[in-house]
Amino acid sequence: MTIRVLVTNDDGIAAPGLRWLARTAVQRGLDVVVAAPSEEASGASAAMSAVERDGRVVVEEHPIEELPGVPAYGVAGSPALITLIALHGAFGPAPSAVLSGINRGANAGRAVLHSGTVGAAFTAAANGCHGLAVSLDVLSVHEASTGSGGAAVAVPRPDRDERRHWATAARVALDLLPRLTAGPVESVLNVNSPDLPYERLRGIRRGTLAGFGQVQMTVAEAGKGFVRTALEESGQYVEPGTDVAWLAEGYASVTAIRAVTEASDVDLSGLDDPR
Repeated sequence: MTIRVLVTNDDGIAAPGLRWLARTAVQRGLDVVVAAPSEEASGASAAMSAVERDGRVVVEEHPIEELPGVPAYGVAGSPALITLIALHGAFGPAPSAVLSGINRGANAGRAVLHSGTVGAAFTAAANGCHGLAVSLDVLSVHEASTGSGGAAVAVPRPDRDERRHWATAARVALDLLPRLTAGPVESVLNVNSPDLPYERLRGIRRGTLAGFGQVQMTVAEAGKGFVRTALEESGQYVEPGTDVAWLAEGYASVTAIRAVTEASDVDLSGLDDPR
């Protein structure tokens, strides 16, 4: 049985990483539909936001030249919203897996909380659908800006972006698809790949979440009626075995994560006692 997948992202429908991920999914024989934000939505996390016209979310067909016959849509909404409406049949039959990416810049450490790429995968998992997020490590403090919500965003550089190694990240992600679909639907696979040719990739490693992202937001200036943010290197010790550490060593990293779970180590005893 052919697996139907939604390919989405938070960099927007015109992003090269989206095309590479969709193309690789088609080459693997998957039934692909593409739906992504009309404009960049980095840092959206799992927000349910959209632009409506007459009470309807704005959706426009956006054919991808390299993928004739593959339905593709630009949606005036966040990645999580796009995922949710796709699961309810907005773009044809509901997918059984959501592939989100390939993000321009790694989504590593606990900073994944803010990622629109990961937020789409979390939304899939929360609604009974397998979700995988994949990102390419191109982000540095010198090539980033603060996007919506203060999230670190790799600045688009069209001439350079087309030469990046999206194919490596796409191949790693699709190689992990059987593990995704064999695992519990509540879990998301978060994949990060270095910007290297596949033959130079040192391997794929299971990484724990680092306690921070690669860069962090700081307040550069605060004045009357404004706050200006900036990005800086985290300066924290990189713990071996984390996603950030594996990337630095030339490995792709994969981490199984869950968005919302109950905490059992908080003392709430006595609250259920009858009054």
